[in-house]
Amino acid sequence: MDIEGKVELAIKPPTLEVLTKEQLRELFETNSSPGHYIGLEISGLLHLGSLVVTGFKLRDLKEADVRVTVYLADWHSVINRKLGGDWNRIRKAAEYYAEAFKTFVPGVKTVLGSDLYRENDEYWKRVLEFSTHVSLARATRTLTIMGRSARENLDIAQFFYPSMQSVDIHELKADIAHAGIDQRKVHVLAREVYPKLGWVPPVALHHELLLGLSEPVRSGIDEDEREDLVVSSKMSKSHPESSIFIHDTPEQVASKIRKAWCPEGVVQLNPILQYVRLLVFHEKDEMIVERPRKFGGDIVFGSYQELEKAYLSKQLHPVDLKSAVAKEIDSIIAPLRQKFSNTYDKISELMSSA
Repeated sequence: MDIEGKVELAIKPPTLEVLTKEQLRELFETNSSPGHYIGLEISGLLHLGSLVVTGFKLRDLKEADVRVTVYLADWHSVINRKLGGDWNRIRKAAEYYAEAFKTFVPGVKTVLGSDLYRENDEYWKRVLEFSTHVSLARATRTLTIMGRSARENLDIAQFFYPSMQSVDIHELKADIAHAGIDQRKVHVLAREVYPKLGWVPPVALHHELLLGLSEPVRSGIDEDEREDLVVSSKMSKSHPESSIFIHDTPEQVASKIRKAWCPEGVVQLNPILQYVRLLVFHEKDEMIVERPRKFGGDIVFGSYQELEKAYLSKQLHPVDLKSAVAKEIDSIIAPLRQKFSNTYDKISELMSSA
């Protein structure tokens, strides 16, 4: 594959931003198989946002000859009080994450944080060196990457989180630091501090956050109104009725989507339309919406833009759109649901609140 083909795969949706596109192109020109990193906290059952959107981007990068790595951040999960901060639960849950990603993205490498730290005597030295270039105020502003605001009662361990995450990228020898757009602040921090340590800054690649099924609302985590609205409204295991998990039955998928916020003629922050754009048309060149003959009969859309135009002009009704999207989404998660059908009860119990 030529360089332009690799760049196009990397910037293909769900990619929202690359810092910078010029650096990415130069990376592909000088490295036939660059290294990659995306870090995940172990925080609950996997859903469309945490596995499928992320997995689609990993597939794109893998096709571009990038060596993709999913970093299972168990230390970070404890610091951020995921799964009650229980080490045993987090590490067992990490095995489920690893298996799910390897199923959805064949050939992906997974690395457990504990293993990386245990095998690297210099890791904590480098965390301290990195931290000498980060002010307390800067670290505080960056803590939104944890889904926390400066107004919360934070502990010292949580202030080490941004430095640890930044050094993880270096220790994994990643040329590309990849995450959802909510992690942008820590990647910018890494790109600023790395040269001070004599390290090469990574390319930062950020993908869109998949919206939950409820009407978007602000939580006040981030001062930027637009960013806060998107991050606060992302699909989250904390809101199960607004999330579609890889374990959901066809009936559950249909029911959740049927109840989703999807105002007629409204495109902005519409989760159902976002699913069409990022999920359906990522894998397919067309989408069929079945309708009764009295409402115009079946209609085939050859692109997301065609479908959005029809929805905006109210030629496509939310009920018909939701029905079609439910079928498409279920076809995506069906192999994953089958994979974990015999272990779902055990996984669910493990992920339940402490």
